[in-house]
Amino acid sequence: MTASDGSVDAALTVGVPTEVKNSEHRVAITPDGVRELVEHGVEVTVQRGAGTSSAIADDEYRAAGATLAADADEAWTADLVCKVKEPQPEELDRLRDGLVLFTYLHLAAYPEVAEALVRRRVTGVAYETVQLESGDLPLLAPMSEVAGRMATQIGAHYLERENGGRGVLLGGAPGVRPGRVVVLGAGNVGWNSAWIAAGMEAEVVLLDKDLDRLRWVDQIHRGRIMTLASNRGAVERAVADADLLIGAVLVPGGRAPTVVTEAMVKAMKPGAVIVDVAVDQGGCIATTQETTHDDPVYEAHGVLHYAVGNIPGAVPNTSTYALTNATLPYLVGLATQGLAAATAADPALALGVNTLAGAVTHATVADALGHQHTPLDSLLG
Repeated sequence: MTASDGSVDAALTVGVPTEVKNSEHRVAITPDGVRELVEHGVEVTVQRGAGTSSAIADDEYRAAGATLAADADEAWTADLVCKVKEPQPEELDRLRDGLVLFTYLHLAAYPEVAEALVRRRVTGVAYETVQLESGDLPLLAPMSEVAGRMATQIGAHYLERENGGRGVLLGGAPGVRPGRVVVLGAGNVGWNSAWIAAGMEAEVVLLDKDLDRLRWVDQIHRGRIMTLASNRGAVERAVADADLLIGAVLVPGGRAPTVVTEAMVKAMKPGAVIVDVAVDQGGCIATTQETTHDDPVYEAHGVLHYAVGNIPGAVPNTSTYALTNATLPYLVGLATQGLAAATAADPALALGVNTLAGAVTHATVADALGHQHTPLDSLLG
């Protein structure tokens, strides 16, 4: 069991509930992940049916050594609950003092979840703020790659006239100009979006403030993707000419800045499409409002907006395996060593801790929420 200061007497038990966010079909662990934990002496409980939408049967978890929980309540009794998405309103009552929650939290975009974690003294460890010394975000990267590749695919779909768009084929046709895709941000999401768009033979413009990152893209793609330094004028001109605009701006732990104003959206072509992948951090486009897979698009100023907060949930089999590949080493560390020892051994994991013992322990998250920042070390002694 774990105390609020992260100390442990033995390996923590791990619970994996079924995801309940709208159309969230991923599950937080694969059978191979379960087997790895069991080999380290960790007891794992997986809710029955949790993997069904990811094409993973209960029998596969059982064969890997998991106990199958009859319902969510049983899965949530574990010392460490591993999820994919932030707790939903119906899950907040399951939060409790001393619980370790390991999942995507995006607290800057979901302040009500942050308040619940603080009030109930939950240890909240966020995938998206685990950060290497290089600045890389290893647990965000696989889902960013999936979301980025899907963003172009989704945009191409909604550009079809029957789906509400302006009737543009991204690759064009012989003698016809291809569609223009504008991508804001050259991180994992943006680069993957641009890469897929280039593969579909669209005209691609990729904007970022980091010139070294743009140089890297140029070296890889040898001019196939046009790179531009991001500033107000460059963004304004690029957005006005876009058939498909993809928002891929990231501030680790913080709220995404608004890069595209409402006036810029009004100046876009009628029937153009926006896919704002940054929506789970508040969105980087002024007209963005989060949508769901059940009702993914809306029109504003004649432009179709797609702003689903869990894009990779649409391809859960791929996403679940990609996510577990990245999270498993950190999950093993937390479950076998406890929070204090695991974070002492791994500074990247320490940056993943957002809340502990009723305090907000990540500086950027605290600033975004308007909370006082309490350093993790001061709580762990």
